[in-house]
Amino acid sequence: MKRLTLTALLPLCALLSIPLLSGCRTGKTDIDTHTVRKLDIRKYMGTWYEIARFDHRFERGLVGVTAEYSLLPGGRIQVNNSGYEKTFDGRHKTITGKAYQPDPLEPGRLKVSFFPLVSADYYILELDEIHYSYALIGSSSDQYLWILSRTAELPEDTKEHLLERAKARGYDISRLYWTPQQKIRPVPEIHSSPAIP
Repeated sequence: MKRLTLTALLPLCALLSIPLLSGCRTGKTDIDTHTVRKLDIRKYMGTWYEIARFDHRFERGLVGVTAEYSLLPGGRIQVNNSGYEKTFDGRHKTITGKAYQPDPLEPGRLKVSFFPLVSADYYILELDEIHYSYALIGSSSDQYLWILSRTAELPEDTKEHLLERAKARGYDISRLYWTPQQKIRPVPEIHSSPAIP
């Protein structure tokens, strides 16, 4: 894959779950930003699909957006976000950064950074506490919101649950953009024929 230059990476600064400029935009301050009380960070690692987001110029036009998290030595987290421009045949963009938990007493509040001295809030607002199959992510501003899933699509009842929770927290859910994701079809089983003597 072709390495992107810094200029090419700048529009990706706020790719999935990376509200780098959340502190620069004015938003409501009366949203409920309480995060999950318990978080098994190892269980949270792996690939997440972006189901929906509040659209913004840094991520505009991207489809098939995913985030992949992996633990690094010292407790830090590597974040690899990627997506396709306009269609699944479009240019594939990716950006890698680091995340960490600044306060062990608030495990659902993380900081994400892609450039030195620049970090952003990553708040895990809602989480499937048993299977870690879905998450609602926000920041300290009402300008950023994401619905994430371990699969490329979510059951309707789960979507409705997350929409209700987001609305109850004070978010304008009419602003959500539903991110197109490729539906991966299961590979058919191949049954081998018995050998002919």
